[in-house]
Amino acid sequence: MPHSETAYNVEVETVQAKEMAKIAYHALDEKKGEDIRIIDIAGISVLADYFIIANGSSESQVQAMVDNVEEEMHKAGYSLKQREGYGSGNWVLLDFGDVIVHVFDKENRLFYDLERIWRDGKNIEITELS
Repeated sequence: MPHSETAYNVEVETVQAKEMAKIAYHALDEKKGEDIRIIDIAGISVLADYFIIANGSSESQVQAMVDNVEEEMHKAGYSLKQREGYGSGNWVLLDFGDVIVHVFDKENRLFYDLERIWRDGKNIEITELS
């Protein structure tokens, strides 16, 4: 009996992580986020199931994107566990547990190149989360 309950919990968490990733993606897209990437890291890391990476063209756009992600996730009932870098506006990290959102300015996105660091993860399209 406990085994099937564990399997059920994993399935619920997977569905929830997909839903969170979709909400974050659309929130970034609404604020004209550039080059939004979803990387499935569930198979290679215990940090999260998904990294979502995007960039804006200015500090104010980066902050607007971050604000929108926080607002939309909150509306959906998901709580922010940690936020780093908001004041600088050049790299903001939002940790929602199963989903970690990175919002950069263009220069810092190129410099840190998270896509290369996490290349063992699977790049997925937003349509694959449905």
